[in-house]
Amino acid sequence: MKIAVYGASGFTGRLVAAELIRRELQPVLVGRNEIRLRAVADAEIRVADLDDIPALARAFGDCAAVVNCAGPFTRWGEPVIRAALAAGCHYVDTTGELHYLHEVLRTVGPAAEAAGVTVVPGMADDGGPGDLIAHLTAARLPEVADLLIADLRRDGGASRGTARSMVAVAEREPLEYADGQWRAAPLAPVAPITAPGEPEPVAVQSFPLPGVATIPRHVTAGRVRSAIRAETAALFAGLTADVVESVPEVVDAQQRAAGRWLMLAAATAGDGATARGWVTGPDAYGLTAVIAVEGARRLAAGGVPAGALPPALAFDPADFLDFLTGHGVTWKVE
Repeated sequence: MKIAVYGASGFTGRLVAAELIRRELQPVLVGRNEIRLRAVADAEIRVADLDDIPALARAFGDCAAVVNCAGPFTRWGEPVIRAALAAGCHYVDTTGELHYLHEVLRTVGPAAEAAGVTVVPGMADDGGPGDLIAHLTAARLPEVADLLIADLRRDGGASRGTARSMVAVAEREPLEYADGQWRAAPLAPVAPITAPGEPEPVAVQSFPLPGVATIPRHVTAGRVRSAIRAETAALFAGLTADVVESVPEVVDAQQRAAGRWLMLAAATAGDGATARGWVTGPDAYGLTAVIAVEGARRLAAGGVPAGALPPALAFDPADFLDFLTGHGVTWKVE
């Protein structure tokens, strides 16, 4: 089974290529620079530029799926999707950019259906597991008045690519979902959250996360909002274009191993009943590669409807999370 990796010479792209090889799948490394691509792995190389959609479609032509790792996706994601549709190639990406996700899910569906292709953006450590655990959490209540999805990760570091994406996110007004529509939601403090394994409540602040775009498409809720740790929000707020370019391109293995990501969903019903779910694991970047590759493999295996879908509509949430437990992930709904 051939699976293309666009942006294969970047940090996340190299991890995705390595995961494909580990799973004895056939990576096809696609990008603009042949020399950089050849340094990634002993795999098939195809050179294509984002400005040449026909060439990019030819590069994907005999591949079952493509994993797009080239961000910021707000700037560079759309041409890869167009090429995947032209090639009849299923698509996943590793974005965490809220507005990009929202636009893909809002606009790409009809073209994807016509092409017989499934497009699932946001298959990374935050958007994928966060969407899946939110679906399972909401299912515990007869109706959901409010659902908060929170990224409570600590440590682990951030790559230059992530920093660039966060700057792209900061350039757009945050959103929340309320009363049947997406609307602007200025950043503000949120009530502290008790995180699994932490004795004291965690200070959090609203922040644009992928779940605001994906969760309302499969959970009926009066409101869907998102938040991160207050100290993490402060770090992202300090990012500028100059600062971003000083961030290392690669997060070293030791730093990755020391971190742990955690996505928590808290749902409240109109009568005050609550449900809470969480999913956590090590090495956010390594797990992003696992999540994206497994998503692409499942799409290539067939049985998923064509269209632009959030993770919880493309894949069985509990089954996918159970798969991740083999990679050090733990999840629970209570």
